[in-house]
Amino acid sequence: MNKILLGVALAFVAAPAMAHTGHGATDGLLHGLQHPILGVDHLLAMLAVGLWSGFVLPTRVWSGAAMFIAAMVVGGVLSLTGIAIPGVEYAILFSVLLFGMLVLVSKRGQARSLTMLSLGAIGFFASAHGYAHASEASGAIDQYFAGFLISTAGLHALGIAFARLVAGQPLAQRAIGGAIILSSLSLAVA
Repeated sequence: MNKILLGVALAFVAAPAMAHTGHGATDGLLHGLQHPILGVDHLLAMLAVGLWSGFVLPTRVWSGAAMFIAAMVVGGVLSLTGIAIPGVEYAILFSVLLFGMLVLVSKRGQARSLTMLSLGAIGFFASAHGYAHASEASGAIDQYFAGFLISTAGLHALGIAFARLVAGQPLAQRAIGGAIILSSLSLAVA
């Protein structure tokens, strides 16, 4: 029951935090490490990917995280090469909603085609996260992005660990997915 309350509480503490504005400096390793943790939209998206991986892929838990990180790098490269991608902020916002939905409905042993489709969606939206962060980076971009990747992997690991903790408790899983969805709606109206 405490885990359900924690999930619901998360929905109410999510403050507006668009990923690419007002987080201070965007250069160097330390700022890269901080940014995913301080940006609620990124925090929720990355935890959700870890949760989904932990629930759906118990023997390949790093598949979702690997897809996210690889696609985030691709998005970053697209930004650095000057390729314009419109609607990145909307894609990031929608990613939190979608990833929350994936957590809400995920189950171990789901159809392989659904798992592959989910991984494709994770990759698509992760590229928006990478694009946005490379676009805002200044100064030591390589260090900033390295820090960002390290924190991203850490948040995925936390999500996976939490999924393992609540495995076999469908109500807790649904409460967590619902909290992420509510948080995404909170971000949308802010």
